[in-house]
Amino acid sequence: MKKCWVIYNGSLTSDKFRDQAELVKDAAIRAGVAATVKRNYEVQMALSEKLEERPDFVVFLDKDILLATFLKNAGIPVFNDPEVIETCDNKAKQYIQLAKNNIAMPKTIIAPKVYPKFTIEGSGYYEKVIEKLGFPMIIKEGHGSFGMKVYLIETEEDFYVKVDELRGVDYVFQQFIATSRGRDIRVNIVGGEVVAAMHRFSETDFRANITNGGEASVIELTLEQKELAIRAAEAVGAEFAGVDLLFGENEAPLVCEVNAAAHIRNIYNVTGINVADRMISYILRKLG
Repeated sequence: MKKCWVIYNGSLTSDKFRDQAELVKDAAIRAGVAATVKRNYEVQMALSEKLEERPDFVVFLDKDILLATFLKNAGIPVFNDPEVIETCDNKAKQYIQLAKNNIAMPKTIIAPKVYPKFTIEGSGYYEKVIEKLGFPMIIKEGHGSFGMKVYLIETEEDFYVKVDELRGVDYVFQQFIATSRGRDIRVNIVGGEVVAAMHRFSETDFRANITNGGEASVIELTLEQKELAIRAAEAVGAEFAGVDLLFGENEAPLVCEVNAAAHIRNIYNVTGINVADRMISYILRKLG
């Protein structure tokens, strides 16, 4: 019997992180795999020692990239690969990769590195950003989940306040897609195939995330939406992905972002599809 670990971050207090891990564990057990849920700190990264116990594979539901790399270097297959997790965890890095693969997305400008005690205000750089993107625009920090650390900037005054706050932080400037205000699509991809999708919408927020009060319903994807979501996941190398699509001009899809450790409870509740079953099935086929 194969053994697997399902790893999540034990420092996070919300039940939804443990719930995510339990969904995957239960799917593994249904497939005949001996599955154990572990908090990330329950696997000690003692570099001079060998792991006393070794699973056949790990489903990694966290952003502890160092732990994921440690396990990969020990010869254990990790899903998603730590390099994929790292790329998706930093949205600035992710957008560079998406652009390299000609993925349709909002106009995006990666902010230059500015050290916390310094500033480039007065250099003319920010004026050029404003000229290209206009207002409103989105400023999005490199690291953030569930729609957090994403800011709708509507005035020049707010713009300069925010860029001053973000000195020392990776972030991007992004075109605001007015046609997608308060609505998007979450598409779950497993092994290059669409498994489930839902339409998310909010009447009170420019973001559609359910965590921020949005609602969701089943959606039948167009061929264009399916193909773009699959291409976006492939562009970052993700075997499992939650791809968020926006509605551009004439409803043409645009990639908002790719999540390498996308939560699957909400899409299960909305669609009745348990993505975890497909994840485990894919891993077992790949490992043989």
